[in-house]
Amino acid sequence: MCTPRVTQHPGPVCGCDCGCGLSFRKFFSAPEELECLENYREQLKKELAGVEEHLGKLQGK
Repeated sequence: MCTPRVTQHPGPVCGCDCGCGLSFRKFFSAPEELECLENYREQLKKELAGVEEHLGKLQGK
């Protein structure tokens, strides 16, 4: 599983989920990029759920 950094790199970063931001590769196959983007989307959904939960706690809901 990888975590792409789309603002810094066009494809997967280091091939793992460590978030180090390092990659020696410049080119990725379409299936690799698709897998990473799908994983990235899932991470964004989880982040949004966490933000909404935290906002609810701060607002006393």
